[in-house]
Amino acid sequence: MSKYIKELIASDVRERIGDVQELLVIDPSKVDAITTNQLRLDLRKKEIKMVLVKNSLARMALNQAGVSALDSILAGPSALVWGGEDIVALSKEMANWAKQIDGLEIKGGTVEGTTLSAADVEVLSKSPGRLELISQIAGLALSPGGQLVGALLGPGGKVSGQVKAHSEREEE
Repeated sequence: MSKYIKELIASDVRERIGDVQELLVIDPSKVDAITTNQLRLDLRKKEIKMVLVKNSLARMALNQAGVSALDSILAGPSALVWGGEDIVALSKEMANWAKQIDGLEIKGGTVEGTTLSAADVEVLSKSPGRLELISQIAGLALSPGGQLVGALLGPGGKVSGQVKAHSEREEE
């Protein structure tokens, strides 16, 4: 393959990836074509993209995008996977597919410039996603206010009830 063709392919991969800095690398080489097609279709519905590309071209495209954390993982058959809501949702989806499809292997990934091993991706897939974390933070932020209101209403309600009863007795 000529240098010009390699540069064209690398620039095409670079355009597809865009500004994405969080990717996973999988090995779909042991998966039959029909299952791979089904995987691609289901991933597309969830706005997850997958591209199978030669490792040297992937390295070239990723280095142009400023992603060098995958260099050590890009060995042997590799496909780049990115997209979805966030990296946690992506890792959950790919971990589910790896369990369903025999031969599909997660090789690793990158998050914020850090290289992830396959075990790290598995741990990441079990952590809460973006929306779950936002709801947990909101719950924690509202918790002290709820406790304060409860503290004020509990004894405060008793005191106001006694003051009201005492004022009614005085009126009679």
